[in-house]
Amino acid sequence: MSAQLAIQLYAVRGECEKSLAAALRDAAAHGYAGAEPWGHRGDAPTWRGLSGRDLRRLFDDAGIRCCGFHVATEALVGDNLARSIELNQALGNRFLVIAADKQRMSSAAGIDELARILTEADRRLAPLGMFCGYHAHSFDFASVDGAVAWESLFARLPDRVIMQLDTGNCVAGGGDPLATLRRFPGRARSVHLKDHGVPEGGALGDGTIDFAQIIRICRELHPTEWFVVEEGEHAQGWDIAARSRAYLRTLGL
Repeated sequence: MSAQLAIQLYAVRGECEKSLAAALRDAAAHGYAGAEPWGHRGDAPTWRGLSGRDLRRLFDDAGIRCCGFHVATEALVGDNLARSIELNQALGNRFLVIAADKQRMSSAAGIDELARILTEADRRLAPLGMFCGYHAHSFDFASVDGAVAWESLFARLPDRVIMQLDTGNCVAGGGDPLATLRRFPGRARSVHLKDHGVPEGGALGDGTIDFAQIIRICRELHPTEWFVVEEGEHAQGWDIAARSRAYLRTLGL
């Protein structure tokens, strides 16, 4: 199955605040096949006051799919995971990805704990055809006890656990996204496309990252289902997301 293109809704969070339904329709109108919500903690089987069924209706009405959900670590633990499963099954989403965990990723003991959390979540999700994962931030590429934290984490995890590399965050932390994708083949079911070194208001293709090579390696070495466009600084309007979409068309996405 060919990978599809999605938008991380955090990149247009200002538009989501105005109207989630309109934001999803606009995402589809700009050529995105999927969208990735953010910020679920697992304390209730809802997001922004909406049940999974209500959210599914908004996605379906917009003609767009939920490609994943960025969650807090606690959303994958105990009863919170049960509520996360309830929400995401109703929504039709299979990927539950921890957005960040700077505290745990800053020590060897914390990395071990995070690996145990993800491994146990994977054990519970696998029979349901669902996946958990971890999303990259710059701090994940720091050295912890003489090893790169990101590499230490994924060396401890089952192959099913999604390695959601964020290309821009990887470079910002001193990492090499191409080398990271080669080091852990078969793990990147979802990849965040973010540029690095872009000018103010820049879009994908305006910076230093070779996205053609990123896409090629994902196609060769990974079962990538979704490339997700992310841009964290600007949250209003669709200009950057639209230009990023146009650029990725030139690369065959």
